[in-house]
Amino acid sequence: MHLTDYRDLTPTQREQLLDIQVRPEQQHFAGDMAGALYTLQSSNSPDLRGVALLVDNVPQAFLLLQRGAFLAPWARADAATINALQVDQGVQGRGLGRFCMQALPGLVRQLWPEVRCLQLSVDPDNHAALALYLASGWVGSGDGYRARQGHERQLTLLL
Repeated sequence: MHLTDYRDLTPTQREQLLDIQVRPEQQHFAGDMAGALYTLQSSNSPDLRGVALLVDNVPQAFLLLQRGAFLAPWARADAATINALQVDQGVQGRGLGRFCMQALPGLVRQLWPEVRCLQLSVDPDNHAALALYLASGWVGSGDGYRARQGHERQLTLLL
């Protein structure tokens, strides 16, 4: 099991990304793979990266990393943000999300040594995601995007 940059995936692995399906209630928070891949493929910028979690060389999770011009207005200038984290519903509950959160700082340091922290915005009703992030060492750092009521919670992980 390991994280890899989208750019390093084989053509077959890129096709397999579309097999990643999240539960319908999670789609409301994270979107779907088609949307995440559209965002990724609409830009050639080095400030937007896709990251896949491979298990036995098959993608089982995916997320977007953004920095620079792609940063949200609430993010720190020296941050990279995580967006659209999706773990396939068939393997949820097996620690893949936790593995991603543990391995991600090393990958970000390798990709972008100048980045000092990771940040994200999570809906306060997304209890599973909040539990994952808080258990992985993320801390509350203010308001994120607007939520259905109020704002999402902004979380930060120092690198």
